[in-house]
Amino acid sequence: MAAPAIADEFATKPEAEAMVKKTIVFMKANGKDKTYSEINRKDGPFTVRDLYMVAYGFDGVVRAHGANPKMLGKNLMELKDIDGKAFVRERVEMAKKNPSFWQEYKFTNPVSGKIEPKAMYCQPSDDVIICGGVYLR
Repeated sequence: MAAPAIADEFATKPEAEAMVKKTIVFMKANGKDKTYSEINRKDGPFTVRDLYMVAYGFDGVVRAHGANPKMLGKNLMELKDIDGKAFVRERVEMAKKNPSFWQEYKFTNPVSGKIEPKAMYCQPSDDVIICGGVYLR
């Protein structure tokens, strides 16, 4: 008897890219406030398994966070991962130069509670950066 497929529990890079694009389409059709509200709902359309969306302003302030409502309104520009990488600052700088991009850093996985390597796909849209990532295994 084969072991169950654990991979189905975790989001993939193509799923993250598709979800970011879906979020931006929704935002253009419904506005930022409605989109932020939907991102913030853990049972909403922008959270699947361990994949959730985050919206940042170019000032580093979190506009919406699908996994941690305590982050809302906080300026994370100087937040560093365990390796000392100021990943939000880097993300904002990358968003100023790229129409979309992948970024790697280390972050607490809300499912496991452990710090894990993560790859975040981001795409700027107007004055916000929409991101969704996968934990690397």
